[in-house]
Amino acid sequence: MADPARAAGSAGAGVGSVSKLHFTLGPPLGHRATFGLIVLRTDETVEADARQMLAGEGLAHYVSRGPCQPHVTMAGLALMEAEIPRSTSLLPDERGYDVVGYACTSGATSIGSDRVEAAVRAGTRVRHVTNPLVAAIAAMQALGARRLAFVSPYLPEVSQAMRARLEEAGMEIAGFGSMEERDDLRVARIDGPSIAAGIRNVVAQAPCDAVFLSCTNLRALHLVAPLEAELGLPVLTSNQVLLWHMLRLAGQETDHLPFGRLMARSI
Repeated sequence: MADPARAAGSAGAGVGSVSKLHFTLGPPLGHRATFGLIVLRTDETVEADARQMLAGEGLAHYVSRGPCQPHVTMAGLALMEAEIPRSTSLLPDERGYDVVGYACTSGATSIGSDRVEAAVRAGTRVRHVTNPLVAAIAAMQALGARRLAFVSPYLPEVSQAMRARLEEAGMEIAGFGSMEERDDLRVARIDGPSIAAGIRNVVAQAPCDAVFLSCTNLRALHLVAPLEAELGLPVLTSNQVLLWHMLRLAGQETDHLPFGRLMARSI
């Protein structure tokens, strides 16, 4: 019969004493630049685009989600303002951020860029705040583009408000077209051929300096370079301009990125 004392000793044999392991700390993941993105609950696209554009050694980006209504109306968009500080506060906040981007073009239009920035700053420490509307205007100025072919998926009230903001910034809408889709979940499913056909239709309306395709939920980043080659014009999308602006505000180069003429421009 086994000796219980010997059995207990043998069960512990080989485990040994626990050693405290020593370590050293390296630089943070975003030691060159740290970015935050506030993304709407219904958005299926901007995170995938950010993984392509905010990538590189020493760059880090973190994402938080914000509630929204699936139907895009001016009244519904305005309701999102109160949620921005809480969404921003859920970003990791050990060091603060070089740039936080509020990833909603129509939301920034409805709420107002100044109010979006104030709401973001209420939730975290950040050097710069941007959104697709501010970024689009900065991109157009960097390209020297004033006459725009403007393509939107939104209902008329939302599209018209955005046109008004662009015109207030000194832009002229030379051509315009909209899918007039109110459901953001359906916007995310609009396919590439439909988007490209819509852009060609609007560009054909009148001479223009650039194309602006609005909405962070449209899957269009992969269309920028081939459409620029076809049309001979800069093609701008909400996600492309937002992510370009974030990189440039953080002092990062973009001319290595294959996403259109804008990538060679600085702000």
